[in-house]
Amino acid sequence: MGKVIVVKLGGATLGSHDTTIEDIVKLQQQGKSLVVVHGGGKLITDWLEKQGISTRFVHGERVTDEATLEVVVSVLAGLVNKEIVAAINSLGGNAVGISGVDGAFIQGRIKEKELGYIGEVVKVNPAPLEALLKSGYILVVAPVSLHATDKPDKAPQVLNINADAVAGEIAAAIGAERLIFLTDVVGICDQSGNLLPRLSPDEAEALMASGVASGGMIPKIKACLRALSGTSTTRIVDGRQLHALLNEIEGHGGGTTIQK
Repeated sequence: MGKVIVVKLGGATLGSHDTTIEDIVKLQQQGKSLVVVHGGGKLITDWLEKQGISTRFVHGERVTDEATLEVVVSVLAGLVNKEIVAAINSLGGNAVGISGVDGAFIQGRIKEKELGYIGEVVKVNPAPLEALLKSGYILVVAPVSLHATDKPDKAPQVLNINADAVAGEIAAAIGAERLIFLTDVVGICDQSGNLLPRLSPDEAEALMASGVASGGMIPKIKACLRALSGTSTTRIVDGRQLHALLNEIEGHGGGTTIQK
């Protein structure tokens, strides 16, 4: 599994002008093995508003009660996942969409009680992933998990998990060749807004501790640091650029590398 590339798609990087799906198909045609993890936060918020369900965030994470969880699972494992799979297959790729629940692929437990049914990953079962990759499929993963550990009575069987964390855990578990985050920023920047092209794990930790790296960048950095237990290279790049993913694989990408 060491030749697998794990790609996290940020929702803000996918639009009508986007070339990411084209890049994914081209990489598969070149013989690359790909696992694509996606989020869908904006669409979840839109659907929650349609249902008249208010959204509250604590430490950047969506507080998830049972009503919110139903929408989260429906949007992530349904609408978003199948749209990405359909787009890949329509361009001549070969993709299968799964969630962390399928085959008990991603197993989790409740992270903090105040967040409701937000989970943290306790185990990645690579068997479903290996079987599908060996069969020649791109794997498109929706970040919900099986509620497998410390489950209270009457709690849901499924948990909502941060997609960045899921990407990092998958990369670590399979010893991926690299982990790539396609984001809506140029990469990790210093206090003056200048791009930092390369960081050691210690330097990345210091940026979080000082508050220079904040908000949505924190789970991405944490996921990169987690992935480095099994992955040699982690990258955070600007997914808004034309053919950002293809350029990244060919060594022409900008962004930030976090590497031991």
